[in-house]
Amino acid sequence: MQTSEGKAELNVSAEINSGEFLCIFGPSGAGKTTLLRILAGLVKPDFGRIVFGNTVWFDSEKQINLTPQERSVGLMFQDYALFPNMTVEKNIQFAQKQKDLNSVKNIMELFGLTSLCKRKPHQLSGGQKQRVALARALASNPGLLMLDEPLSAIDRDMRLVLQDEIQKVHLLLQPVSLMVSHDVQEILHLATSVLVIKNGKMIAKDHPDILFRESAEMNQLLHSPDLGNISSHSSEKPTFYDFIPTFK
Repeated sequence: MQTSEGKAELNVSAEINSGEFLCIFGPSGAGKTTLLRILAGLVKPDFGRIVFGNTVWFDSEKQINLTPQERSVGLMFQDYALFPNMTVEKNIQFAQKQKDLNSVKNIMELFGLTSLCKRKPHQLSGGQKQRVALARALASNPGLLMLDEPLSAIDRDMRLVLQDEIQKVHLLLQPVSLMVSHDVQEILHLATSVLVIKNGKMIAKDHPDILFRESAEMNQLLHSPDLGNISSHSSEKPTFYDFIPTFK
């Protein structure tokens, strides 16, 4: 992958359990967004294997590489990536392979978007856009929900409200949830486990309380100046990948 420091390897091997809420934490340029894009099928790694349940999504040796449409994934981008010419309702429905208006209505009700269904993105607040983007990521009922710093662009009070909404949806629908975050308090509130990446390598995976309250190494990482450099767009591109999650 290409980082601000030049090319680097992305080398991660992990197992994630069903229903887990995993936060991915680390300095800017560590490979966090690249990891999400690889799992979503948007970036092809050079080497590795990805297994979801009993389905192989990627295997470099067997030349298996399922398309994003063939993977049970919902991805929410940091900038929301809503279609400006579509209404709230149409943005959410776009994510569905089999269009189901009743399902869209239910998810809009869940996120308090029913009264906004005919509005377009430019008519929404930041918090409302975040809800629409999250609703769209869940519209296809994915087995894997991935959130790339979803709350970084909104104010603190709204962030706390939306943290509770994300937690509620995760507990209700029980996907495997992966979220990139630089906010330790956010991670402590939401995550059941944390995967820490530094210089393209996984250096730890454990419960957030253990990592952030008991680990001296994490305390040192927390004071890294790179953690403050949050960018809206990632230019990370992998040159190597070895990620072997088994979702039970």
